[in-house]
Amino acid sequence: MTRTVDAVVIGGGQAGLAAGYHLRRLGLDFVVLDAQATPGGAWQHAWDSLRLFSPAAYSSLPGRLMPPQPGETYPEAAHVVSYLTEYEQRYELPVVRPVRVEAVHRDGGFLRVEADAGTWRARTVISATGTWWRPFVPAVPGRTGFKGAQLHTVEYRGPAEFAGQPVIVVGGGNSGAQIAADLAYDTEPTWVTLREPRYLADEIDGRALFDHATARRRALDEGRTDTGGVASLGDIVAVPPVRAARDAGLLKPTPMFARVTATGVEWADGTTADAAAIIWCTGFRPALSHLAPLGHIPTTGTQAVGEPRLHLLGYGDWTGLASATLIGVGRPAREAARQIAGLLGR
Repeated sequence: MTRTVDAVVIGGGQAGLAAGYHLRRLGLDFVVLDAQATPGGAWQHAWDSLRLFSPAAYSSLPGRLMPPQPGETYPEAAHVVSYLTEYEQRYELPVVRPVRVEAVHRDGGFLRVEADAGTWRARTVISATGTWWRPFVPAVPGRTGFKGAQLHTVEYRGPAEFAGQPVIVVGGGNSGAQIAADLAYDTEPTWVTLREPRYLADEIDGRALFDHATARRRALDEGRTDTGGVASLGDIVAVPPVRAARDAGLLKPTPMFARVTATGVEWADGTTADAAAIIWCTGFRPALSHLAPLGHIPTTGTQAVGEPRLHLLGYGDWTGLASATLIGVGRPAREAARQIAGLLGR
């Protein structure tokens, strides 16, 4: 059976829920298709020790403040999952799961959304699938010949399975620093980074980062000098576990190796290090394979150039300032919903 709606939102994580909130407020007929069996988006798959960079009140979706987690300044991932679950229920968002969208096609005046659970004819589509489902691992020489375990950030859960073993952690961003700090007490980690890690000042957390990013966007919009954005402040937020491991001398960065060997890694000068596992904290790419039938889709804000019926939300600054964050996704979600309502004459 084919169903017809004003809008299909693809993805039921934080970006999809923010979009649903604003579509509901505008009175549109829509559905949210989520590939996950349970609410919470990618947060339900995060490693055990992951915490937000900001207090709960500064990590909220539109309309509903995240309640604080008792005894914690920076909430755990499980707390975020509970919040997203309650948010979805509170606003009675029409989420259908598990539904995996396979392709979006142009179909006359509609966009045809084909999924493993059926087909939807949508007047508009918001793609909000994020990046978690498309982990990136660089093509380092020798990587396929390594005989130990290799995993990406998305597969890491905690240090217990690596206790007492040598582990290589690759990546100089927040995930690399947090996972290296997580492993610092129970394993023998080697933390490898492309350049010397740049920590933000200890007092800076997600609140300050969002304010700085907002100020940069305002400056650019007004034709003033580019402040450099968040990247000008550093790469790593010194959340308490990272700060503790750093101050204890347990986070010692090592330059990037030249190749992977069967038993570990080797640097250009011939130095080697054995490892039972390599953890690649090397980032993500947007998960957009379902949009392949539409061809190349540059965007202006969230709207696809040349296809006004399509919006992309939650993939990073190119789809809205801080749109990959809880606090940042609300504004571009609101603008996307308003543009959709305008297009449909509502």
